Amino acid sequence: MSRVTFKLPDIGEGVAEGEIIRWLVKEGDEVRQFQPIVEVLTAKAKVEIPSPYDGRIVKILAKEGEVVPVGSPLVEIEVVGKPVDGEEVSSEEKGTVVETVTQEETQEEVRVTEKGVRIRAPPGVRLLAKRLGVDLARVKPSGPRGIITKRDVEAAAKEVAKPVETVAKALEQVEKPVERIRIHGIRRFMYTTMTKAKQTIPHAYLIEEVDVTRLWELRERLKGYAAEKGVKLTITPFIVKAVTMALKEYPLLNASIDEERMEIVVKKYYNIGIAVDSPEGLVVPNIKNADKKSILELAREIRMLADKARKMELSLEEVQDGTFSITNIGAIGSIAGMAVINPPEVAILGVHRTFERPALVDGQLVNRKYMYLSISFDHRILEGAYVTRFLMRLKEILENPELLLLE
Repeated sequence: MSRVTFKLPDIGEGVAEGEIIRWLVKEGDEVRQFQPIVEVLTAKAKVEIPSPYDGRIVKILAKEGEVVPVGSPLVEIEVVGKPVDGEEVSSEEKGTVVETVTQEETQEEVRVTEKGVRIRAPPGVRLLAKRLGVDLARVKPSGPRGIITKRDVEAAAKEVAKPVETVAKALEQVEKPVERIRIHGIRRFMYTTMTKAKQTIPHAYLIEEVDVTRLWELRERLKGYAAEKGVKLTITPFIVKAVTMALKEYPLLNASIDEERMEIVVKKYYNIGIAVDSPEGLVVPNIKNADKKSILELAREIRMLADKARKMELSLEEVQDGTFSITNIGAIGSIAGMAVINPPEVAILGVHRTFERPALVDGQLVNRKYMYLSISFDHRILEGAYVTRFLMRLKEILENPELLLLE
């Protein structure tokens, strides 16, 4: 048998690190090939990492709650048979014993301060004092011949800290009550992804008013039919369908950027992401090949993905490889706003609350239903005129929903 170090594998597009959520094994356990050994939360989803071989868990190297980059050691496993290619064999298995010995430095070094104070302390003690911010001239030595020890420095550091701790405690007593929420898991990845998006992508924005009266009427007429099929019909699947139609005419919005090759990668498939407000933060599962699905199929899949997102049950496949995203902020109540692009995509559509307003139609004053659509786009590769044409085409389709029948 041989011992290998199993590292966090590359588990998907854009996943550079993962948070160790829960170990499913403990040191000493026997494991079988493909047996899940650890739960890892990535920016995309929660996944179970399996053992690639039979063996025994020797040592767990990453703690629960720790965030580790791809390629970092997770666990040492004593493997039955030959190690998997690319895994590190420990030095013990190579016949070399590696020891780390920590030894108190005993070489004395004497220095005299500007005031004539003689300080006797080894270099290691001086380094510790510097790190802890301790003035050696004020430290009372306890070692032989007046040598200052590490214990002396540590004790002095505690004495210095006491007044600071007293002030801190006093301040705590007058501060207002607060709740501290740890930024981890999905919330942490949302934090880092959105920070990167705003720091690296020059966002530009457009907003347009759309008369959705006829679309609303069509949806109301179809609600009963959809209910008989076990589907709750909302306005979102109609918008998804309209978006795929408009993207085929303006394909640069259904793209990503390959920065290494300096190329725009235009996707010929349409995986439309739907932003979901889950208990742990924002997640964006996507509907694969949305352009090939009916309104009812889209409605059913949107509901299924949203339910799984809120229960934190999304698979990695369901959140990977999106090409364009939609966030329905209006479902909560927003009348207008600008979303942040979901990298590596280059645009995101914001759908806002439907409202009524009187309008003059054929010489008569009638109530009409309106909503605002906003779009945020990457101005490095998308021009305002091009995105405006896309948005106006989307408006045309939604205001004339019979056009959806052409797909």
